Amino acid sequence: MKGLLIKFPWVNFILEGRKTWEIRGSNTHIRGRVGIIQSGTGTVVGTVNIVDCIELTMEDYQQNSVRHYVTSERSLQLPYKKTYAWVLEDPIILETPLPYKHPRGAVIWVDLEKATMGEHAEIIETESEGFSGENQTKKP
Repeated sequence: MKGLLIKFPWVNFILEGRKTWEIRGSNTHIRGRVGIIQSGTGTVVGTVNIVDCIELTMEDYQQNSVRHYVTSERSLQLPYKKTYAWVLEDPIILETPLPYKHPRGAVIWVDLEKATMGEHAEIIETESEGFSGENQTKKP
């Protein structure tokens, strides 16, 4: 399983089901459930499904601030030359965050199988199976 690094406070908005677009400067072909890592904590705090990736126009970006949580005064221009919304669904909050070893140079993705030496990646996948809906909490 891959882990996506997200900064505070955005990580909370995603896991609460309020932020359904993660704005990035690159496209992603990754789909399905991924771990959510709160940047700087060394822990996986939840999971979410990536269901789509949309290249945004300025109009898309400005009209969908409720999906990406960038305030209107900060959305006067696109944040990247090419701006994408990674569309997120079905967040699950892990009741107990799971530690991982952060690999040098990782800024977007972490391979959780390698970063946990296989220990927690299987737990995260198993605990996320069969869940759907917003803002669910699951014990590891």
